[in-house]
Amino acid sequence: MGEAMIEAPAQATGVTWDLSDLFGGPDDPRLWQTLDAVKADAEAFAARYRGAIAVPGGPDATLLLAGLQAYESLHERVGRVGAYAHLLYDGDTRDVMARDLQQKVEQRLTELRNLTLFFDLEWLELPDEVAERLIADPRLTPYTHYLRQERRFRPHRLTEAEEKIVNEKDVTGNSAWARLHTEITSALAFPVEQEGQTRDLNLSQVLALAHEPDRELRRRAHDSLYSVLASQGQVLTSIYDTLIQDHLTTDRLRHFPSPMSGRHLSNEVEPEAVEAMMQVVEANYGLAQDYFRLKTRLLKLDQLVLYDQYAPVLETSSKVPFAEGREIVLESYGAIDPRFREIAEAFFDRRWIDAEPRQGKRGGAYCSSPSPELHPWVLCSYHGTSRDAMTVAHELGHGLHGMLARKQTLFNYHSTLPLAETASVFGEMMVFDRLVKREPDSRARLGLVCGKIEDAFATVFRQNVLTRFEQGAFAARKEARLTPERAGDIWIEANKRYYGDAVQVTDGYRWGWSYIPHFIHSRFYCYAYVFGELLVLALFRMYQEQGRTFVPTFVTLLESGGSDTPERLLAPFGVDLRDATFWQKGFDELARLVRWAEELAGSAVGG
Repeated sequence: MGEAMIEAPAQATGVTWDLSDLFGGPDDPRLWQTLDAVKADAEAFAARYRGAIAVPGGPDATLLLAGLQAYESLHERVGRVGAYAHLLYDGDTRDVMARDLQQKVEQRLTELRNLTLFFDLEWLELPDEVAERLIADPRLTPYTHYLRQERRFRPHRLTEAEEKIVNEKDVTGNSAWARLHTEITSALAFPVEQEGQTRDLNLSQVLALAHEPDRELRRRAHDSLYSVLASQGQVLTSIYDTLIQDHLTTDRLRHFPSPMSGRHLSNEVEPEAVEAMMQVVEANYGLAQDYFRLKTRLLKLDQLVLYDQYAPVLETSSKVPFAEGREIVLESYGAIDPRFREIAEAFFDRRWIDAEPRQGKRGGAYCSSPSPELHPWVLCSYHGTSRDAMTVAHELGHGLHGMLARKQTLFNYHSTLPLAETASVFGEMMVFDRLVKREPDSRARLGLVCGKIEDAFATVFRQNVLTRFEQGAFAARKEARLTPERAGDIWIEANKRYYGDAVQVTDGYRWGWSYIPHFIHSRFYCYAYVFGELLVLALFRMYQEQGRTFVPTFVTLLESGGSDTPERLLAPFGVDLRDATFWQKGFDELARLVRWAEELAGSAVGG
């Protein structure tokens, strides 16, 4: 089993997380004892509160408050078990014990959810005027936002018996299909010739080669990636087709007007605002194409091919070993606020990060923040590039957000997806700024600026493309079963609008959709990345202009977690999400970066 062509010290070899704050291992008896205790408490909760909420005139506010606190406690305790099973599994999806544990825990969690399902449903049964009176009661102030947000889903809830059936069937339905997709893609081996010998790489390793300076190596990695995915194409397409149809069926039963409606409600944003934002993104595709033409000249190519889009513009682009990346990240967060550095440092020192690239590990990167009673955990695969350093900064931003929001109760803890990216993208920008300033060589600075532009494009333009693909796939599935050919056509169509004639799209790229985890695990998630990136580009410009005076307002935003709507939480910054000109401000910052790259190109390589 080979590694990507990077010196071992640059990687995060041996940097694995310690999950003992949750449980001691998959055979820890406390794990099942916790589930048994929660089940007993859930049964007692049901005996106490069933029929006590949906009463004429509504319950007393004190009783509802006690019920909410008990309900939160059940969620928090069972969430610990679910988080442990999830993190253990993602660390090595091939581990039989981890697979078995996750499936058993998922079944138990469904059982517990069904025991307490009545509580939410009884709250939704109350007439609007009764619910509003309770929401306005000062005793329920900590839960005002939660109670109001739950009511937004009132038209889409099923009966208790139906909801229980949905929960039960999901274990062997969409959850099982999603798990199968993860296991297939995590187990794939991608043969790539490096230094005269063929090595089998995992998904994260072969994707990392897209950033290598050797064009032939990039091409071989690209061809291997899509050739192997194509060999699994029918299975991967069938999984996605099944998940789409499951989603469409659920939407029909819940009376959602469109496949994105549920996500919009969860994100607490209006569909018109999302569509307006996406149209602004597409109006700026020309900016991306202009940059790709600049990169074609910098790479001295006649045509930029898809596998060239993330290539370093100059071979002087340096590696960033994990130890150095750690210090850069800590310095960057410390520059915002000393408390930020202290929090970030704990993630490294207390082994809350799993950054080691290895076979069987889930691809991608994320931060898991189970509850305000716990600290978050970060997963990524650090191969030793400046982009990896920014990925660590990104995920630690989520971790920072999770730590600062711990003053909230569980139901107000997690921010909506559009705001979930705020601290993470901000952290990325801080690390980028520091990497550029510490680099004395103008050629290397050009490489860093181009890398940042490409990462921002991947977050804004690419995530917009991904969302358009999802919309197209769902529309197609309403007409007929999704075939590999149709999925490929929809994918290429969405991408060609973005790349235009500036980038040559390869035949193999028809399978570019097939490994994207968001399509499988969290449909229509991707537009939140666009939202977060454009928002933070605007906020980062405010920070550079205002300096220290910006920080208290920013800290307050992070500490607020999900205790209010995005619109109200962003009001202190003067942000109006309904104003298309606001979204354009983010592109003005991207245009500034592109102009900077053009200037550096002129001085570093003579244009």
